[in-house]
Amino acid sequence: MALRRAVRGWLSRYASADVVAVGLSGGADSLALTAATVAEGAVVDALIVDHGLQDGSAAVAAEAARAALGVGVRSARVLTVRVRGEGGLEAAARRARYEALDDARAGLPVLLGHTLDDQAETVLLGLARGSGGRSIQGMAEFAEPWGRPLLEVRRAQTRQLCADLGLRPYDDPHNSSPAFTRVRLRTEVLPLLEDVLGGAAAPALARTAAQLREDGAALDAIAEELLNVASDGGALSVEIIATAPAAIRRRVIRAWLLSGGAKALTEKHLRAVDALVTDWRGQGGVAVGGAKPGTRLVARREHGKLTMAFTPY
Repeated sequence: MALRRAVRGWLSRYASADVVAVGLSGGADSLALTAATVAEGAVVDALIVDHGLQDGSAAVAAEAARAALGVGVRSARVLTVRVRGEGGLEAAARRARYEALDDARAGLPVLLGHTLDDQAETVLLGLARGSGGRSIQGMAEFAEPWGRPLLEVRRAQTRQLCADLGLRPYDDPHNSSPAFTRVRLRTEVLPLLEDVLGGAAAPALARTAAQLREDGAALDAIAEELLNVASDGGALSVEIIATAPAAIRRRVIRAWLLSGGAKALTEKHLRAVDALVTDWRGQGGVAVGGAKPGTRLVARREHGKLTMAFTPY
């Protein structure tokens, strides 16, 4: 069975112990993942996030917990969150969900039910952002603490497993609402691509993401070596990185900014800081994401070095 093979392989590659957590929504993907993980011999703690965005969400979460206990998990906990913040409902719900799972996992890796279909949607969203290869690498099979064993499994297979086991997954109405970009990709764009390209679009997108992750890992390793050479305390030598290929140089700059406290870096941020190296005309500093309240994180070129500091505004 494809799901059990996928979970078995993931556990053998990444699980350092026989205990894992599963992020369970009650939908077919995460419910099938939970059942397959239990069947493969792992001890599973199910973590169910109640976003509180719909009437009856508490009952849905409670039913998911009952289903998880029914397939043999060790424990099933419902985590109630408040969804708020910038970036729209999808982004705010995602932040709240991941924060709750991270707080509750007690040091365990958390398996998530993302499938090959989800991966294809993620790659298309990254293409729309147009922010380089990193944005279309998709989701990794393991990015600690998040594990995704089902990235080569189709969504139809998770539904079939639920049917085979007599499980009744919950169909979230948000997953069919055209108000969300990802839903329109799922229901309109990908079916059209599959029709035009003969049914191979989603696997091809997923393969492309995997290849780009491999390439990206190799480039990141080279960039890390250069970063070590170019670092001077908290500064970065312009002379050392200036002649590096752009793909390496920008990775060095990105890693350096992240080490200094930058967050939510965009391609615009990276190119502006890169211009301090390659197109130096005496321009001022570049404010990047990650500022503390009342301050901003600014990268500058000073005396042949890139420096950064939190400055008040």
